[in-house]
Amino acid sequence: MIDPRFRRLVVAAGVMLMGKAALAADANTISGAGATFPYPVYAKWADTYAREAHVKLNYQAIGSGGGIKQITEGTVDFGASDAPLKPEELDKAGLVQFPVVMGGVVPVINLAGIKAGELKLTPDVLADIFLGKVKKWNDPRLVQNNPGLKLPETAVTVVHRSDGSGTTWIFTNYLAKVSPEWSKSVGADKSVAWPTGVGGKGNQGVASYVQRISGAIGYVESAYATQSHMAHAKLKNHDGNFVDPTDDSVQAAARGADWTHARGFYMVLTDQPGAASWPITGASFVLVHRQQKDADTGRAVLRFFDWGYRNGGAAARELGYISMPTAVVDQVEKTWEKDLKGSRGERLWPGNMQAGK
Repeated sequence: MIDPRFRRLVVAAGVMLMGKAALAADANTISGAGATFPYPVYAKWADTYAREAHVKLNYQAIGSGGGIKQITEGTVDFGASDAPLKPEELDKAGLVQFPVVMGGVVPVINLAGIKAGELKLTPDVLADIFLGKVKKWNDPRLVQNNPGLKLPETAVTVVHRSDGSGTTWIFTNYLAKVSPEWSKSVGADKSVAWPTGVGGKGNQGVASYVQRISGAIGYVESAYATQSHMAHAKLKNHDGNFVDPTDDSVQAAARGADWTHARGFYMVLTDQPGAASWPITGASFVLVHRQQKDADTGRAVLRFFDWGYRNGGAAARELGYISMPTAVVDQVEKTWEKDLKGSRGERLWPGNMQAGK
């Protein structure tokens, strides 16, 4: 289960943020919906930001697909997705996207006597597990990759997301890169036709099934795995090394990302080269309308994420996320200044811009 401290932060009424009277002229309520991947860090930031700014935040962790739908329809002030939209999709919907944090997606298991990081999985075996081709945990290929580890004859039960999910997009994007059969028969998307297994809603649903079913394997974002004390598997990365999903390995995967030349910040970080790279790494993105109906609300959204960029690094690391490099943050905020406008064409950033200017 997710840490109850974070669960309390997001309720129907939203996350209450208290703060400075200087912001009273701007919107005092912002709303967002979407990815569950960044939910813990958004909630943590909101809790701390509550001491610094008069804003009420209502974030609904409903999955990336729901977030894209709601921001496209204009029912929230920002959407959140772990599956980045392609530049042409952004242009069509009149949206701007920017990355906020990076993290890993982690295979988690429930095998008696097997501790976190003890089981080693190769890309082909992981894909075949989720294709339903590996039926037992003592399959010869698993035994070969795990000498000295006593693997049970327990049946393999695959657990996957039942909702449209950016976490699923990152996971299936990786499987499609490493398995031609997966690429051809299943593909990569926020929601796919799973060949086998049971579905759970959100990270919480997947984790719950994995924790209850002996022999289960699922996938959750790394921060959730850490909070829930779930046993993860090592993965063989692009360079042939078995690695754990640590801060260093996620950073290694993200290190070579060329955000400068990524139009619309469209970036996929799965199966990156590097001796220490965690192979299932992704960024989480925020989506906002290029032209804001209400300039004050637009500025309030940008101020919140600016605060998170500049002040939320320690909280992000504590939860297992990787902050965006300063150079990328500067690039994002230049995009805000250049591309985001109010209904009368007024600039929204820098955040101290006054309405009408």
